Amino acid sequence: MTKKERYKYILEYFHTQLPEVTTELEFGNVFQLLVAVVLSAQCTDKRINQVTPELFRRFPDAKAMAEVEEDELYEYIKSVSYPHSKARHLMRMAQMIVKDFKGEVPDNLDDLMLLPGVGRKTANVIQAVAFGKQTMAVDTHVYRVSHRLGLVAKTANTPYKVEQELVKNIPPEIIPKAHHWLLLHGRYVCTSQRPKCKECEFDKICPKLLEGSKL
Repeated sequence: MTKKERYKYILEYFHTQLPEVTTELEFGNVFQLLVAVVLSAQCTDKRINQVTPELFRRFPDAKAMAEVEEDELYEYIKSVSYPHSKARHLMRMAQMIVKDFKGEVPDNLDDLMLLPGVGRKTANVIQAVAFGKQTMAVDTHVYRVSHRLGLVAKTANTPYKVEQELVKNIPPEIIPKAHHWLLLHGRYVCTSQRPKCKECEFDKICPKLLEGSKL
């Protein structure tokens, strides 16, 4: 099977099984999505969804969060990973959005990556989910699945290299969905420690490139 055929097989399966797909994070506006994505770094979406209802009731937008002290923010998010640094990032991020972007989350990569706590992956998630842009966010799940299924070369040894190769081979109009397809496959089937190969639709075509597949 050629790489082109592999992409076609995998993408057609996902398109049939999950035609409508989006993030599992819960949010009410673009700012809340940004906060949830920042909090989700090295933490599960399930945990974040347990934390954010109270957080968003207290801080529904950037203006509300920009006026809070870091210690108060910490109390709302202390059960997530790295709560001290994330509280600091969220406070400064909200302040910058209010001061430099008139309270609105920017919609482009360069401006998003100016925000504290926001890297390329987070910026790409916001662009795709909130603004419908054709961006591919590469987290640990996407990185792992892309390597194991042979969608990217072994030399694609950074998230950015994986992103470039995926974008080159996936039709632009389905790139945002493809991010979620690969992520969910990695989260529930092609897991890090014990991949569920017997349950996987791609088992018969999977080269099982496990070595070096972890970020």
